[in-house]
Amino acid sequence: MSDTARRFTGAVSPRWLRLLAPRYWPTWIALGALRLLALLPFRVQLALGRALGAALRHLPVRFVDIARRNIRLCLPELQSEEREELLGRHFESLGIALLEIAQAWWSPPQRLAKLAQVEGCEHVRAALSRGRGVILLTAHFTPLEIGGRILSGMFPINVLYRPTKNEALAYMQSQCRCRNGGRAIRRDDIRSMVAALKNNECVWFAPDQSYRKKGAEMVPLFGIPAATNTATSRIARMTGAAVLPYFVERLPGAGGYRLRILPPLENFPSDSPCEDAERFHRLIEAQVRAVPEQYLWIHRRFKGLGADYPDYYRKASPAS
Repeated sequence: MSDTARRFTGAVSPRWLRLLAPRYWPTWIALGALRLLALLPFRVQLALGRALGAALRHLPVRFVDIARRNIRLCLPELQSEEREELLGRHFESLGIALLEIAQAWWSPPQRLAKLAQVEGCEHVRAALSRGRGVILLTAHFTPLEIGGRILSGMFPINVLYRPTKNEALAYMQSQCRCRNGGRAIRRDDIRSMVAALKNNECVWFAPDQSYRKKGAEMVPLFGIPAATNTATSRIARMTGAAVLPYFVERLPGAGGYRLRILPPLENFPSDSPCEDAERFHRLIEAQVRAVPEQYLWIHRRFKGLGADYPDYYRKASPAS
């Protein structure tokens, strides 16, 4: 091997050699295309996102049936035609969310600032003045990624995330979030989360998805028992951190985004983690009713409930 080759291979880490493997080439191509989309005007991004979502809505993918079943379970007051219309708007919202990843990762702060309305930053500042950290408690709505980027431009935040199996995608996700003022913490790394709070930092936490591990409890959501992570109460008690509900919504047309940080939950945590979780579920329900198309209906929120509960997704079908 020549000296030049030795210097080159020595400069490339083993991890980068893995990331450059052929199996990751489609990922890098897709990320390159997404990077280019970040350069488009906001209105064009919205139009492309809606078109992409409308196309996904008509593909034979199981996500469509899951979303249809969830809407029927959680919003039974809607007529069949209303549910189908909401389903279509939801997939348009999903398509926009994909393009929002491009904005969240690569748009300059000045561009995002023009699109954002942020309410309640004073609650964060007041909570941090106590010196015990802040839990920004949120849920999985489609503008989640762009909302996190906007928040990280206002104050440093730690984001809990579920690692993806695609190492190239995971690397880019971590790099972009950290570059833009955030810090990524694996959702099962409770020690790092607690350390951040004890260091008087903000931790962004979305515990609203199906959870069947230690500490799970059956807590009603829209009146339906759902396997729920109740760790928020335990962590708040352990650290003394203030718990501030936070929601982001996409405004109509090209109006941008509204982020609402609510005042700290009073008397939280209580003696009952289940009651604490149900209290947060009521806030989620109110936000869903405000912008129903923006909730992540494609997640199987009511899965894995055991023999005592129905299997809500086994027979999901277009007729459901």
